Amino acid sequence: METTNAIAALAALAQDSRLAAFRLLVQAGPNGLSASRIADALQIPSSSLSFHLKELSHAGLIAPRQEGRFIIYAARFDTMSALIGFLTENCCGGNPCSPVAANCAAGAA
Repeated sequence: METTNAIAALAALAQDSRLAAFRLLVQAGPNGLSASRIADALQIPSSSLSFHLKELSHAGLIAPRQEGRFIIYAARFDTMSALIGFLTENCCGGNPCSPVAANCAAGAA
């Protein structure tokens, strides 16, 4: 993942409603949810939710698809995984991180 893409994704997630919507879509899995179900679950007005979904979509974190008269939004797990990989790329001095490594680091402090 490029730094600019990571910054866009992190900026999109740095807002309560967008983070909640993204987490809800991650829980929903690949099938996703309609905008109305997201709005109901998060108790966000549709007009506000539309703006938040647009921001998440522009950041590449979610993808909309048309199903009949509904637009279904689903988390883009590839982007989420790339962002997590970007954030942890140099974790533990470039060595694989594990619970053992975390315990060693905590004990060294």
